[in-house]
Amino acid sequence: MSEVIIVILMAMGAALMLLAGIGILRMPDLFTRMHVATKSATLGVGCVLTAVAIFFGDVGVFTRALLVILFFFLTAPVGAHLIGRAGYIVGVPLWEGTKWDELKGKYDHSSHTLNSPKTLKTRVPDPDSPHARDDT
Repeated sequence: MSEVIIVILMAMGAALMLLAGIGILRMPDLFTRMHVATKSATLGVGCVLTAVAIFFGDVGVFTRALLVILFFFLTAPVGAHLIGRAGYIVGVPLWEGTKWDELKGKYDHSSHTLNSPKTLKTRVPDPDSPHARDDT
C-alpha cells in the first residue's frame, strides 16, 4: 500500500514541477511567472519529499524531509514577495492584459514606502455624551 502512495506522491510532485516549468515559459510577465514558480514548484517539492520520507520510513529521514518542506513553505512566499517588490521598484513592465495596478499612485519610489489611505478614523468622544469618561 505504501508503494502506491509513494508513486502517487512522486507523480503529483513531478507533474506540479513540470507545470511550474511550463508556466515559467508560458506566462507573459515577471509577476505571473513568479506566481507559477512559487505555488506549483513548492507543492511539487513538498510531494516529492513526502514520498521520500515514506519510502525510507526512518524517523531521521522523515524529520529532515519535514524540516525541508517547512523551509520551502516559509521561504518561497517571502522570496517571491521580495522579487516582486524589487521588480515593481525598478519598473518591470506589467503584461498588457493586466486590468489594474493596485500600487499605482500609492508607492513612493523615492522613499520606497507604501502610502496607504487612511482607513482608520480616530473619533474624539463628545464630552457632553453620557458615555464620556470622567478622568477627574
